[in-house]
Amino acid sequence: MSHARSQRRIFLTGATGYLGIRLIPLLLERGHNVTALAREESIKKVPAGCRVVTGNPLDAETFTEAVQGSDTLVQLVGVPKPSPWKGPQFRAIDGPSAIAAIRAAASMNVRHIVYVSVAHPAPIMKEYIAVRRDCESAIGAAGLVATILRPWYILGPDHWWPLALVPVYRVLERVPATRDAAMRLGLVTIREMLAALLWSIEHPPVNTRVIEVPEIRRLGRSET
Repeated sequence: MSHARSQRRIFLTGATGYLGIRLIPLLLERGHNVTALAREESIKKVPAGCRVVTGNPLDAETFTEAVQGSDTLVQLVGVPKPSPWKGPQFRAIDGPSAIAAIRAAASMNVRHIVYVSVAHPAPIMKEYIAVRRDCESAIGAAGLVATILRPWYILGPDHWWPLALVPVYRVLERVPATRDAAMRLGLVTIREMLAALLWSIEHPPVNTRVIEVPEIRRLGRSET
């Protein structure tokens, strides 16, 4: 991966989650200044080398002041291993945590928010998609400039079972009637996702942009 063009001052939520725990060491390695939000009971799980702020990701008042001085806020809080039956958890965690982060970013005039949403439309995961779409709308309503990434499923440690679907995807991507949906709802690897996040952070946009699965894959190839 290429080195950072300039140092970013990053406030990151979801520091001990699937993406956060892998992204933070890469950011530090590339010379960025990282502040991670964590609950008291999770502090020891935060990767070493970054500043840690104790707070509740569902309550903006507990961490807004710590966001001051950051030029980038990366929102990664979410329910682990999303499933169709986790609707109540999406509404209780994914939505409120994003809204809290958006409020904090707006209050502290953060120039760029990076938000991991989900690919849509899709025939399943409707509640998950609904919550994430509402959060995307909230970013716009707050007047923030954002990079919104829309993966469908991220392949990686403990997340390999969809590999069995790869042959099916290859067929669907070749059929004109199903190609667009198959590409939009395609699988990405953890390496591709991390590369797309790094690129997004290091190349802040002038206006809000959306990065879909094909672009996540392309960035994964170009950043290696």
